[in-house]
Amino acid sequence: MTQAHERDDRKQTVDAFEEAVNMTAARLEKWLGTEESKSVGQSDGGESVGHASGRRIVTLLRTKNGDLSDDDLAHMRKVVGYVHRHVKQRPGGDVTDTRWRYSLMNWGHDPLN
Repeated sequence: MTQAHERDDRKQTVDAFEEAVNMTAARLEKWLGTEESKSVGQSDGGESVGHASGRRIVTLLRTKNGDLSDDDLAHMRKVVGYVHRHVKQRPGGDVTDTRWRYSLMNWGHDPLN
């Protein structure tokens, strides 16, 4: 991959992540401390995948774009994919207090924003 193409790919990933993640680091961090946040997601008895991802997203939001590693960019792409897939599964009615919304919020996206 050429350097120019690699730069474009990084920029596309960062732009897509910033579009998908519409919660600030502070708001996401506060949300992750709630019982609602801990009540959703797939887990093997420990922390759910989404909750762990949320903690990583807080770190990513606080990282300068120039300091992002390839692993960080890969996680950002995973977040974008999850948010895009999950948004399409929106249930009918008021979603304010739903597991669907809580799960998305663990991934840094509040559909009510």
